[in-house]
Amino acid sequence: MPMATLLIPNRFITKLPAPRHSHWRFTCSSVTTQSRSAKDHLLALIADQDRGLRTQSDPARLADIVEAIDTMAAVGAGSVTTDDSLSATWRLLWTTEKELLLVIEKSPLFRTRAGDVLQAIDVRNRTLNKVIKFPPDGVFLVRSSIEVASPQRVNCR
Repeated sequence: MPMATLLIPNRFITKLPAPRHSHWRFTCSSVTTQSRSAKDHLLALIADQDRGLRTQSDPARLADIVEAIDTMAAVGAGSVTTDDSLSATWRLLWTTEKELLLVIEKSPLFRTRAGDVLQAIDVRNRTLNKVIKFPPDGVFLVRSSIEVASPQRVNCR
């Protein structure tokens, strides 16, 4: 099974408010009842999964989540999700990325806990920064580049 990524909006992540002093624009789009229902179903499935940590030991829940993701993909077929509207700071809600889950899970070994996990995406400059916050002042940052592979997919390096 392929790894679920964090790069597709409204599937695993939600948009955060813009930082102070930055221009924030909203993209208006119509949301169908079907897409709202599919999104709500997916959010309900991941709500108690501790960003994916609990899903690792629950194959049935993982199958349900993957099915909900496939439904979201079908509902959004034909839409463009890799344009400038992807450029923002996003908060992780759920993932299967093992390295990221390992950092979150093992943070108590360093007498801390993982706070917000964010991705700052800039499509025009082709950058992706993953940020894991460790309160009160710690941060783990991974810088990478992205390449738009299709209207609904970006690849990371």
